[in-house]
Amino acid sequence: MATLFTRIIQGELPGHFVWEDERCVAIMTLNPMKPGHLLVIPRQEIDHWDDLPAELSAHLMAVSQKLAKALKRAFPCERVGMLIVGLEVPHVHLHLVPLDRMQDIRVEGLAQAEAEELADAAARIRAALA
Repeated sequence: MATLFTRIIQGELPGHFVWEDERCVAIMTLNPMKPGHLLVIPRQEIDHWDDLPAELSAHLMAVSQKLAKALKRAFPCERVGMLIVGLEVPHVHLHLVPLDRMQDIRVEGLAQAEAEELADAAARIRAALA
């Protein structure tokens, strides 16, 4: 059975995409820690990040670095944090989050964002990538 992320990547479920290439995508998360919080996801379904082939892992990191620079332009912040948790969906995904303080990092009790907020954030990031 396809993961939730595969279903989004294949267009079966909606997603606010900010990056797409042959090996990965980046989408806005439905439950952001802060505005701009996005996920970098390989197209290939791999459950654990430590099972990623080295070349795919390097590609995800390179894409994440480009996106972090765009996040800093679109959502001015002190840093862009990266988390790899992996408990919520059995498909590797890297969380990129604009951060100004340690308290900005939290994974529980997050409200679901409105579609308009996600669309706006995605547009801001895509513009910052251009």
